[in-house]
Amino acid sequence: MAEASVRVVVVDDHSIFRSGLKADLDASIDVVGEAHDVESALAVVVETVPDVVLLDVHLPGLAVPVGSTGGAEVIRRAAPELPATRFLALSVSDKAEDVVGVIRAGARGYITKGSSGGEVSRAVHAVATGDAVFSPKLAGFVLDAFGAAVGETAVAGDELDRLSAREQEVMRLIARGYAYKEVAAELFISVKTVETHVSAVLRKLQLSSRHELTAWATARRLL
Repeated sequence: MAEASVRVVVVDDHSIFRSGLKADLDASIDVVGEAHDVESALAVVVETVPDVVLLDVHLPGLAVPVGSTGGAEVIRRAAPELPATRFLALSVSDKAEDVVGVIRAGARGYITKGSSGGEVSRAVHAVATGDAVFSPKLAGFVLDAFGAAVGETAVAGDELDRLSAREQEVMRLIARGYAYKEVAAELFISVKTVETHVSAVLRKLQLSSRHELTAWATARRLL
């Protein structure tokens, strides 16, 4: 029985790679759009509403905050608007921070560009049905990153309980490197309100700067 067609958007900043990948994918993969950077990816994904977005990790884009990657930002910004769309990272990078970064952002898998067209096609189908897929050598990074001890998780939960829901939203954005203006735009609040929330977060967590906040959130795997 032939596999059902999966609608895919391919996001990579190299047009030659996109062309080669499309030619190498199985006939069951229907490429409905392409993009080369963060901004064009967001536009194409929202317009086409694909089953799967196959995207590189390191994408150019003016909206990428310090400490993040273009691929992770595409996922963070698009996923809340498209709950049925899955994201699969396809990158030359096999660095732990890249793998963990996009998984935390919401990717359902991460495979390397050394994969064959058939392997990529099978990964796309698996992710489309809700499975998680990782290249074998990368699975350990994910287990290490998300295998926090129960005690550590409990401590993070207790500390987060000190913060309101809005303060937690602001905390995560600030810790990811967003500027106050970017946080205000993301949450539809004023810059002054952002400043008030940040002050409250630092006071409640007994921290003295946003750099300490980033270190605090990273250590507790909250980003």
